[in-house]
Amino acid sequence: MTPQRVTLITLGVRDLDRARAFYRALGWTPAEETEGVSFYQMNGLVLGLFGLEALAADQGRPDAALGTGAITLAQNFSTEAEVDAAFAQALDAGATPLKYPEKVFWGGYSGYYADPDGHVWELAMNPFWPLGGDGSLTLPVQE
Repeated sequence: MTPQRVTLITLGVRDLDRARAFYRALGWTPAEETEGVSFYQMNGLVLGLFGLEALAADQGRPDAALGTGAITLAQNFSTEAEVDAAFAQALDAGATPLKYPEKVFWGGYSGYYADPDGHVWELAMNPFWPLGGDGSLTLPVQE
């Protein structure tokens, strides 16, 4: 049986230096960096930034035209004010706003932006999903 977990998320980027500068402007520090990749230690997993051509070659598809795919990465926060502050910081760092944070139908508060490579991030406050002290998320037990 395959374990139900994700340990590494790799984002293909067109310009690694630009991507590194964007995430640095968010206050993120790489745990490991080489000429062609940056790794950021997260809560229980790693986020990697990898040049698109090198990523395609690593996948065994050197001629593939990689895109951003239909995926949303998300960060949850404890308050609406934290969402607003993180959203403003992302815009200051060069993100493109997709949907400004607002109250949403499911009872929370969220907004979306795209990083310089078009990777979509959701910033949200979900009152039904309390965060751990380290910002980690564990879904509440359903009764």
